[in-house]
Amino acid sequence: MDSKKLTLSNGAPYFEHQDSQTVGPRGPVLLQDFILQENLAHFVRERIPERIVHAKGSGAYGTFTVTHDISQYTKAKLFSKVGNTCRMFARFSTVGGEKGSADTARDPRGFALKFYTEDGNWDLVGNNTPVFFIKDAKKFPDFIHTQKRLPKTNLKSATMMWDFWSLNPESLHQVLILMSDRGTPYGYRHMHGFGSHTFSMINDHNERVWVKFHFKTKQGVKNFTDEEAVKMAGENPDFAQEDLCNAIENGDFPKWTMYIQVMTEEQAKDFRWNPFDVTKVWFHDDFPLIEVGEMELNEVPVNYFAHVEQSTFSPSSLINGISFSPDKMLQGRLFSYPDAHRYRVGVNAHQLEVNRCPFAVNNYQRDGYMADSSQYQDKPNYHPNSFDDIKADSDYKGFEYELDSAHVASYNRNDNDSDHYTQPGLLYSKAMNAEDRDRLIQNIIGSMKGISGPKKDEIINRQLCHFFRANIELGMKVASQLNVNIDANMMNHSK
Repeated sequence: MDSKKLTLSNGAPYFEHQDSQTVGPRGPVLLQDFILQENLAHFVRERIPERIVHAKGSGAYGTFTVTHDISQYTKAKLFSKVGNTCRMFARFSTVGGEKGSADTARDPRGFALKFYTEDGNWDLVGNNTPVFFIKDAKKFPDFIHTQKRLPKTNLKSATMMWDFWSLNPESLHQVLILMSDRGTPYGYRHMHGFGSHTFSMINDHNERVWVKFHFKTKQGVKNFTDEEAVKMAGENPDFAQEDLCNAIENGDFPKWTMYIQVMTEEQAKDFRWNPFDVTKVWFHDDFPLIEVGEMELNEVPVNYFAHVEQSTFSPSSLINGISFSPDKMLQGRLFSYPDAHRYRVGVNAHQLEVNRCPFAVNNYQRDGYMADSSQYQDKPNYHPNSFDDIKADSDYKGFEYELDSAHVASYNRNDNDSDHYTQPGLLYSKAMNAEDRDRLIQNIIGSMKGISGPKKDEIINRQLCHFFRANIELGMKVASQLNVNIDANMMNHSK
């Protein structure tokens, strides 16, 4: 086989890759050794800013296949008939840790999917949990700060985590999931995925329904206990990455079944909770799962950095027939996610292989860092114009709707929506078995014992009140193991 020539980035072949140019065999290195300069300059720029959240992740390509007809709900071409397929890319991640952190840390897991459809790329950017800690994006930077490191010591802090959670009882539902074994999944193949937010679907008759997306693992749910997760973090901090890559390389392709829940606009008006509150779920008895299709991951990217690290996902990447909802957290993410990508990867991130729509992209965006003109070359960069053949298609006109109110204000997110306890209580008493409940309590105890400082008792007592409100047994067991005396005030809060 003919060998390839070693070249510089401009394609010019060169030979001197091992030895720098010097004045004599022991003399100083010359500035004119541009080969040395290029290699060192590129090397120190090999990293881009890591994601503020979801920094540590794994990714794979695969295929999505439609297995059931949901065309009554959406005009999305992907779901127009059973048997339709598209290529896709998935990225799984932890949330709070840095790139070098352990895959098995107690943390939610990101579950981000990119579907390369003929109507554009559709990103479904969710987690392995159906709910989240907060319901308004304005609170997101503060929340994430509590999951990161203290400004002074650069250490993680149980005190600031529990201080924030205790001051925001809307977090209780997600906190109980996080503190259960679901907070330490056995890699990425054995966990469910959720769009988490409420989205909308619009059909050919311009009728809208609200939907939630679910992905059920076909490998079966499997979690680490806290002790197992801590042990694995020391033995193999890249466990989830290795597990995913090995499975695919061995032909054991992981699969998930996609379902949706559907709620009509009339049902939304009468729903017990705000249907757009991401701290709540829709009960399956009321809104049963409707099977849609199957996702299979079958290809490990040939280069981690180019495909996984530079991949970008945004809830604003929607396709005709699938849209957003008034969910306040989702509305905030529609801006913040693409803005994060513009900062981290650049304004032309969509031109990279992993992010590029494989069909057609026709617009008037030009220039910026790393612009690739191969798709538009010398075509006009303004609209309207007399020279190109780009036309706006009225079939893709946005859904029009009336708002419930014309009054602008910063509404209290908990007005008429302050029940933070019923669903967490049912999670504890109905969804968990006795063994699950015992480990949940032990994990809570282990974490809350890390609370320290002059506000320790205040934080613990405030959080205990939330536990009591959700379930008296839960509150009693946590309080007793933290050696906290139960007073009547706590018991009254539990009613």
